Amino acid sequence: QVQLVESGGGLVQAGGSLRLSCVASGRLFSGYTMNWFRQAPGKEREFVASVTWIGLTRYYGDSVKGRFTISRDSAKNTVYLQMNSLKPEDTAVYYCNAHLSTRDDYWGQGTQVTVSS
Repeated sequence: QVQLVESGGGLVQAGGSLRLSCVASGRLFSGYTMNWFRQAPGKEREFVASVTWIGLTRYYGDSVKGRFTISRDSAKNTVYLQMNSLKPEDTAVYYCNAHLSTRDDYWGQGTQVTVSS
């Protein structure tokens, strides 16, 4: 079992920045990929960014490339999402996900990010 707890969401003006954190606990192996997804009201869940647990490979969704950066601190069992140049369309609930397989797939409770224009 893996437990994930997100934090760092809030209200920010357009152009501002936020950093989300996801603290992981439990049986987290190096094979896990850590992901951030988001879901806005009335929309499907959208992939934002991913990083392998050993931190060598990163991917980003097209809508956040160049603005968001995913990183992880293995000593703290924490994954971060640095969000810069935020836009109103970034408003969503952001979820942390740890994925190893169909069976080993875990989600946090989500953290709300609201960007005002």
